[in-house]
Amino acid sequence: MIDLVPIGEVDDAAIERLLDDAFDSERHGRTAYLLRAGTASIPTFSFAAIEDGALVGSIQCWPIWFVPDRSDMRAVPMILVGPVAVTPSRQQDGIGRRLMGAALDAAQNDAAMMLIGDPEYYGRFFNFSAEHTALWRLPGPVERRRLLARGATVPTGAGEVGARCTVA
Repeated sequence: MIDLVPIGEVDDAAIERLLDDAFDSERHGRTAYLLRAGTASIPTFSFAAIEDGALVGSIQCWPIWFVPDRSDMRAVPMILVGPVAVTPSRQQDGIGRRLMGAALDAAQNDAAMMLIGDPEYYGRFFNFSAEHTALWRLPGPVERRRLLARGATVPTGAGEVGARCTVA
């Protein structure tokens, strides 16, 4: 049986090993990592999947801003979702889907959220889309069709996405 627990209950080194196994060590140069550099994940939206005492999955969510180019619009607080990581031998077992569901439920489903991911998967199961993100700028390259958002307050138009809170 898999239990979802707050990510703070799991050793940071174990999370890093899982991320290396699920992705690779080059992941630190990706745009999503650049976007959240210097921030701490949001503990109430970030979870670990534990099975028989072993870490088999994790999801982390991060505080970000959308800062519009238009001076008559305010910055919009958003949540960056990811990485969603599952031990390679357990991928396709629904663990990632459970982790996503937990994060969305914790964020009360109407928060403005974004991620970089497969639009067919995240659109089909979690209602993320690239409908509003075409003119968003991030701190690195991104395949536009993979820049996805959802939520009642997702902004439309040109602007920059960046870290909302920094850790000293």
